[in-house]
Amino acid sequence: MLYERAMRIKPSPTLAVDAKAKAMKAQGMDVVNFGVGEPDFDTPEHVKEAAIKAIRDGFTKYTPVGGIDELKDGIISKFKNDNGLEYAKEEILVSCGAKHSLYNIAQALFGAGDEVIIPSPYWVSYPDQALLNDAVPVIVRTYEEDNFMLKPDVLESKITKKTKALIINSPSNPTGFAYDKKTLEAIADIALKHNIFVISDEIYEKLVYDGAQHISIASFGKDIKDKTIVVNGLSKSHAMTGWRIGYAAGPKDIIKAMTNIQSQSTSNPTSIAQKAAVAALTGPQDFTAMMHAEFDKRRNFLVDGLNSIGGVKCLKPNGAFYAFPNVSKLYGKRAGDRAINSSFDMAMYLLEEANVALVHGEAFGDDSYIRISYATSMENIKKGLDRIKEAVSKLK
Repeated sequence: MLYERAMRIKPSPTLAVDAKAKAMKAQGMDVVNFGVGEPDFDTPEHVKEAAIKAIRDGFTKYTPVGGIDELKDGIISKFKNDNGLEYAKEEILVSCGAKHSLYNIAQALFGAGDEVIIPSPYWVSYPDQALLNDAVPVIVRTYEEDNFMLKPDVLESKITKKTKALIINSPSNPTGFAYDKKTLEAIADIALKHNIFVISDEIYEKLVYDGAQHISIASFGKDIKDKTIVVNGLSKSHAMTGWRIGYAAGPKDIIKAMTNIQSQSTSNPTSIAQKAAVAALTGPQDFTAMMHAEFDKRRNFLVDGLNSIGGVKCLKPNGAFYAFPNVSKLYGKRAGDRAINSSFDMAMYLLEEANVALVHGEAFGDDSYIRISYATSMENIKKGLDRIKEAVSKLK
């Protein structure tokens, strides 16, 4: 009999959509896949060459559980140069992707009855990782008129004696919005006032637009830095999703506990991928700049196209590579025998009738929206927009 903990969670909806889209493609169907949060660019050549060299040099054995010193040095330099943050090696843990980093944090920090505040819309794994560790996700809704930022006074109203941590994701998956400095400073003050941890997921930090600046909440001084665990990785910034390299930085005792947990689960991240990560962090960064510029073009084109469709409203996000259009005005409409009454209905309608794969907003905690990833070619974006427009025009 499965333990009750395993029954609390569900498979990742984003990965499920991607799997279904790929299965349809394998059957010969022409599917436009807006579902997966994965850059469509190839990993930079100098990063691949570093991995090949590692193989040829025989760097294929176990490494220290928490990552090789060379990689930790690269991460420490990145935090200093990009975020103005100073960390020692014992305050850094390299894991098998940022998702693994987040899970290690949940294992180290959360216990039975602990409350974890999660702003909605949220990345799909946050609530389930809390549940897997017997904690209680406290979902706090945010609104598009606030650019989906958690209001400090609302945050404070949700804090109880059981509150252990707050998870923030900036720039955000799924909304694409980044927090501004003023809001982050207010959140930091509240976290310190109530002595709660902040888990800051900054995986999309390199992808901000329209003059927005990524700011790490840990950079506001020693006190908040000592209560913050920063999570980042190379999947989005260097198109390295399959390499599975993420990292966390935080207080030494928490990082040590996370390292011990990792030692009993995965041991070290792949040795070859670690060498590739060193090259990604310390080598040329022109690839990331090129990718950023292309995503910006796609963002503008996609959002303008979505807003030209009747019944669809989409704010222009200032980060990541997602659009999060509000499609709730289309609920109650029909196409033949098919009724559209939810984001899931809309997602299934577009997948099955228009061959467009995307993720329903309910998976992220808000049923009024759908998530569209523009980490795909402009050709696909144009084709997908045409298909969505045609499918929506059939709704009466």
